[in-house]
Amino acid sequence: MEVDTRMFITVSANLNPCPNDSCAGPDGYRVLASLNNISFVNPAIDILEAYYRNISGIYKTDFPDIPPVFFNFTADDLTTSNYTYTEQATKVKVLNYNESVEIIFQGTNVIYGGEDHPMHLHGFKFYLIGSGVGIYKNDTSTSSYNLFDPPRANTIVVPKNGWATVRFRADNPGVWLMHCHFERHFSWGMDTVFIVKNGDTAETSVMGPPANMPPCKYTPLLHHVFNSTEDELDNI
Repeated sequence: MEVDTRMFITVSANLNPCPNDSCAGPDGYRVLASLNNISFVNPAIDILEAYYRNISGIYKTDFPDIPPVFFNFTADDLTTSNYTYTEQATKVKVLNYNESVEIIFQGTNVIYGGEDHPMHLHGFKFYLIGSGVGIYKNDTSTSSYNLFDPPRANTIVVPKNGWATVRFRADNPGVWLMHCHFERHFSWGMDTVFIVKNGDTAETSVMGPPANMPPCKYTPLLHHVFNSTEDELDNI
């Protein structure tokens, strides 16, 4: 019932320009997707390792709690650059251990990309306390919240050109991905990462890496698999 951190996250499709209009999207642009106008870029080193080993320069901790601009999110004419451009970056949200979090997901119709988005959070289940069509409004939308027996899940649907509100407690320390479960949207950047800090005890802190990390090594067999024809693979 008590919320420590409240986030309002827009869910959008986007278009970014390419040099000489050389990309395969409309008008030579690159098709992207974003949360709060941040199109997530996968880093060269996984964020869990960078966080655990204090490796700097891999990610930034300034994923925004609100979008950079508020506008008519579900309008039919969101096709100009002030709506379609997005920032490509590796930005995460840091949470203290055990704080309660509310996320209001707002679907948008940027480049006519409005559709149902299955949003999935690793490491937790959250409570879906409300959802609706249109634009979320602070003064009226909360009246439909179910704070008595809301459904609990790790994936919820943000309705097409609508909104959905979830709450969860950040009681699982570590690095956790949140993303749209449409693979194409995920690959376009509709994701971000939560870093949950350690608690005060060993039981509420991130475990160290396994002794055999990394477990995967390059082998002649893997080289053969990656460079084989389909018929050759059948014989492996």
